[in-house]
Amino acid sequence: MAISRRHPAALLAVLVVALGTTGAAYAAVAAGTAPKVSAPSATQVTAGKQLFLEGCSSCHGLAAQGSTDAPSLIGVGAAAVDFNVATGRMPMAGPGIQAPVKKVVYTPAEIAALAAYIASLGPGPQIPTVEDVSTADADLALGGELFRTNCAQCHSFSGRGGALSEGRWAPSLMKSSAKHIYEAMLSGPQSMPVFSDNTMRPTDKRDIIRYIEELQKQEDPGGYGLGRLGTVTEGLFIWVIGLGALLGVAVWIGAKSR
Repeated sequence: MAISRRHPAALLAVLVVALGTTGAAYAAVAAGTAPKVSAPSATQVTAGKQLFLEGCSSCHGLAAQGSTDAPSLIGVGAAAVDFNVATGRMPMAGPGIQAPVKKVVYTPAEIAALAAYIASLGPGPQIPTVEDVSTADADLALGGELFRTNCAQCHSFSGRGGALSEGRWAPSLMKSSAKHIYEAMLSGPQSMPVFSDNTMRPTDKRDIIRYIEELQKQEDPGGYGLGRLGTVTEGLFIWVIGLGALLGVAVWIGAKSR
C-alpha cells in the first residue's frame, strides 16, 4: 500500500497563503471604512507658505522652526493650525501668557491653505472630518464621566472655564464647536494636555463632545446661573448678598427710629 507523504514546505505554503488572504481582506475593509481625507494640492500648499511668510514667520521663523517668542510648528499638524487660526487665537498681536479668542483674521480658504502648508512640514494630527466629530451614536452618560475625569479640573464641571496658574486660564466651552473641541484634544493647545488616539479613543472624544453639547443647551429660566458652580456658590451668594441686605435694612430701621 502506497503511503502519501506531504512535502515539508506544504504546511508553510498554506500558512503563507492564509496570512496573505487575511491581510488583503483586512486592508480592503480598512480602506472602505477609513475616513476620507483629501490631500492638499501643491497650489494650496504654495499659497499657505506665502501666507505664512507674510503673517506668521516673524514669530515662528521663516522655516517654522520657532523662536524665543513662539514654538516650532514642524510636526504640529493641520488640526493645530485650524484650531488656533479659526478661533482667532492666532495670529497674536504680540507675545503674551496666553492667546485669547478674538475676531478671525483669515478666510476659511486661507486657513485651509495655512494648515496644508504646516502639515507638509511634518506628520501631525489632521483636521477631523464630519464623521470624526459626529455625536449621533455617542454615549452621553459615558461622556459625562470622561469629562469629569479628564476636563473638569480645568474647565470646571459646568464647562465654563476657570483660572489656572501664572495668569493662564481654561476657556469656556459654551461656544466651542465640535470640530474645535476635537482639534483641541488632538493638539493640546497652550496649557492643555494632548489626548491622542493612543491616550483617548476617538469614540471617547465623541462621547465628551456629546456631553459638552448637552451643557451648551442648558438654560437658566430662573435667573442668573452664577456660573453653575453649585450649592457652595449659591450659598455664599445668599450669605453675602442676602445677609448683607438684611443688615443694611436693620441699620436703616435703627437709624430712622432715632
